[in-house]
Amino acid sequence: MSTPLHFQLEKTLPGADGLPRARAGRLTLKGAKDQNHEILTPMFMPVGTVGSVKGVTPEELRLMGAQIILGNTYHLYLRPGHQLVEKLGELHQFMNWDGPILTDSGGFQVFSLSGLNKIDDEGVTFQSHIDGSSHRFTPELSMEIQRALGSDIVMAFDECPPYPATEEQVRAAMRRTVRWAERGLNTPLKSHQARFGIVQGGLYEHLRNESAKDITALPFDGYAIGGLSIGETPDLMQQMCAHTAPLLPQDKPRYLMGVGRPEDLVECVRAGIDLFDCVMPTRNARNGQLFTSQGKINIKNRRYAEDAGPLDPNCRCETCRKYSRAYLRHLFVCGELLSARLNTIHNLSYYLSLMQEMRSAILENRFDDWAKSFYTKRAGEPKND
Repeated sequence: MSTPLHFQLEKTLPGADGLPRARAGRLTLKGAKDQNHEILTPMFMPVGTVGSVKGVTPEELRLMGAQIILGNTYHLYLRPGHQLVEKLGELHQFMNWDGPILTDSGGFQVFSLSGLNKIDDEGVTFQSHIDGSSHRFTPELSMEIQRALGSDIVMAFDECPPYPATEEQVRAAMRRTVRWAERGLNTPLKSHQARFGIVQGGLYEHLRNESAKDITALPFDGYAIGGLSIGETPDLMQQMCAHTAPLLPQDKPRYLMGVGRPEDLVECVRAGIDLFDCVMPTRNARNGQLFTSQGKINIKNRRYAEDAGPLDPNCRCETCRKYSRAYLRHLFVCGELLSARLNTIHNLSYYLSLMQEMRSAILENRFDDWAKSFYTKRAGEPKND
């Protein structure tokens, strides 16, 4: 059976445990108009929840090096509605993004908006966070919505258990995720759309083992690790990622959902992950927290009021080339809209450059040395920032 996705591993490095770990690859997607999209991995996906990566244009995303972005099924279903998006040329044309798009399934919103929903074996009944209206999501409807949106990678509908949760709660959510994945596979998609299954299991290794065995037995084009970075410590998240990654097929892309901090990206690339997404670079940019090669900077701090230097002397983004820390602080404390734009341009540029650096380090067989340098530079980040 033909598949709209092809994944080629270019380099894999062994981990300290002897298992194949950090990887560089090429992910090719067919595209709606039969134009191939190539994604060089590891890669970070900027989050465009409602068809927009907050504060920046698609053209700017391309200039930063973004190769794929993420849209949200739940939010686009509520407004403007998936049928309208399809009528207006699907999500690519609607938002003027000519690259690939991954849509999540709405499963995470089931978790994050748990006060507004009720879960059963058939699906989820929930109230809209916008107007309180009642809606019903099933695995089949999630697939239908994503089919209408026309995304290139479609995520299976899953249940993300809360943290902390009992083993019984996590097992129930994990088994439901497998059943929902099987049901979703029976819903046809458009010919260019690839499907990813999601491994759940919380922080229980034996449940991750069971979930990975059952999900990878299903005919998905790629596999994701879900249910992490939802309240557990970074160390626990990284440990579970390192445990789960080798359980996934070597010849298919691996996606860690909703992670995270730059340190998390480094350690989870080390573990063998190919794709990431997180709202952290865009959300933190709007809150004045900026990521640099020397560590985090809170631009509102008074120490930057007279600082004429660039935000990050090692960054070539528009923000760092043209504006001083003093000006960026001035914009932020004045509440200027330009603050969010310039901060977002920098943070996303930093994340995307970080992924490019890691890819080069893997291909050149120097990832461990690169990682040591990464941490050494960050050790001198400003305190109380």
